[in-house]
Amino acid sequence: MAVEVKVPSVGESITSGILGSWKKSPGEYVKGGELLFEIETDKVTSEVYADVSGALEQLVSEGDEVEIGQVVARIDETAEAPADTTPAAPTEEPPAAAPATKEESVSPAQESHDVADIDYSLPPAERKRVAEGGTPAKAAVSPAVTAGPTELTTRKRMTAMRSKIAERLVSAQHEAAMLTTFNEVDMSNVMALRKRFQDRFIAKHEIKLGFMSFFVKAAVHALKDIPGLNARIDGTDLVQNHYYDISIAISTPKGLMVPVIRDVDQQSMAEIEKSIAGYAQKARDGKITLNDLEGGVFSITNGGTFGSLLSTPILNPPQCGILGMHSIQERPMAVNGRVEIRPMMYLALTYDHRIVDGKEAVTFLVRIKEFIEQPGLIGLEL
Repeated sequence: MAVEVKVPSVGESITSGILGSWKKSPGEYVKGGELLFEIETDKVTSEVYADVSGALEQLVSEGDEVEIGQVVARIDETAEAPADTTPAAPTEEPPAAAPATKEESVSPAQESHDVADIDYSLPPAERKRVAEGGTPAKAAVSPAVTAGPTELTTRKRMTAMRSKIAERLVSAQHEAAMLTTFNEVDMSNVMALRKRFQDRFIAKHEIKLGFMSFFVKAAVHALKDIPGLNARIDGTDLVQNHYYDISIAISTPKGLMVPVIRDVDQQSMAEIEKSIAGYAQKARDGKITLNDLEGGVFSITNGGTFGSLLSTPILNPPQCGILGMHSIQERPMAVNGRVEIRPMMYLALTYDHRIVDGKEAVTFLVRIKEFIEQPGLIGLEL
């Protein structure tokens, strides 16, 4: 009896996806619970497992677009499981191979030619043929020098997620009136606070106190002061949000994901840090779900993780604001009439000018700066 394998539903708004990769070969015997394939959608990548054991029949190929509910494979339950064919360990050491001679040790690809023999006015394909020995050489180079790559370009299909990211970024630039305002923040007090209480924080909460939780808390307080940044446009309506679900950008091998921390205004610093760490682990494991990504009202991204000194973050529609953090660098600053070396970070706020005026955006970023430079304000609710 053959059991059909269908594409499962991964979210109400998703109707199709790309069959990213088969984890089993055609005709291979699979066991119930084993991973069969991955489905790449415009938001998440989902894994599909076998419900039964049997021989696998594939009905679609890798890279094909498939609909939710479509039958993509069958598993023949009547097939017999293969016998254990694990080879016995050898009882004797195999004879050592004879050392290669000088002539044998050089492959055709290693028989390169001196660069002086290559006419760089030739087309790339012809230069490649010459480099690989298509014409007589004046002087052979050392066998250790090998020819270049066999292809000058490679081509592969964009993943569904990468394609959708590209589409959303272009759409955001065309639809929103995006502007970015900048400021800088002195990280001295936050860094001193972390250093003083880090050990106690870890001992009590079993997680490190990072910078992100400070910025998340600061963003919530700034959103309460400047509610225009906590709004979105829906057709001809302006929708004002009265909750604080903050999206945190996380880089993954498959692209940028922005999972949402819910009700941040009701969470402690430790709870925020654990939420961020949990999402980071889920992203590494490929376990981020559609529900994790939906419903955020404001985004925070940290380009400083990769060494960015300054950038202009792009909006995450339909949100009207995103805060960009950057790397911390020691710089000479004028403090009370004296020059002091301080750890400084540039901040960037990109906002939708259709909703937010420049005064509001600048004030919002100044409030972020105040909360970070005086972290006690957060606990005092000032």
